[in-house]
Amino acid sequence: MTEPITLEVFTDYVCPWCYLGDNRVKKLKSDYDITVQLVHFPLHPETPAEGRPLQELFNCGAEEIEAKNRRMKGLMEAEGLPYSERSHTYNSRLAQEIGTWAETQTGGNAIHDKFFEAYFVDRRNVGDVEVIIDVVRSVGLDEQEARAVLAERRFKDAVDADWAKSHSYGVTGVPTFVCKGQGLVGAQPYEGLQQLMDEVGAERRSG
Repeated sequence: MTEPITLEVFTDYVCPWCYLGDNRVKKLKSDYDITVQLVHFPLHPETPAEGRPLQELFNCGAEEIEAKNRRMKGLMEAEGLPYSERSHTYNSRLAQEIGTWAETQTGGNAIHDKFFEAYFVDRRNVGDVEVIIDVVRSVGLDEQEARAVLAERRFKDAVDADWAKSHSYGVTGVPTFVCKGQGLVGAQPYEGLQQLMDEVGAERRSG
């Protein structure tokens, strides 16, 4: 039996296209015998702890932000994803470190969905330690251990390595999907992801 092909997904919890892409990758995993490896990407690493208004980030007015939100809400609803209007972006670095730690814990992979939900549905600051701990608690992981992971920055090097990989691969936007030397950039339609899987020889699941 051959080993499943690995699909690397470069992503950030505060990227709406990553939230959308994550949903499509779930379907891809159900259709193909693949392993998915998330690679954290620094989308807005300079964002202060309290967050940054989207109007400032995009250098635009309130009406343009409202239009962006309406567009994203329509795209999300078309795929059954809840979405609330955003006003700020936040620094996701510590969330990425906790997400990487969570992958080492039983059932920890569920945390990725919860971070997307915390930001895009509940409009919470995923850079805030107490928000991060709430997310940890929601997936049944050890709260005190998570606090120690954050305080001691135990997974700083791991996320640094992800950021370095993004740079070495030439990734400049997310989501980016890389598999066996081939890549796709942006929230690809599901058919585009299927085509990539077929081109790299991923096995379709039966049934």
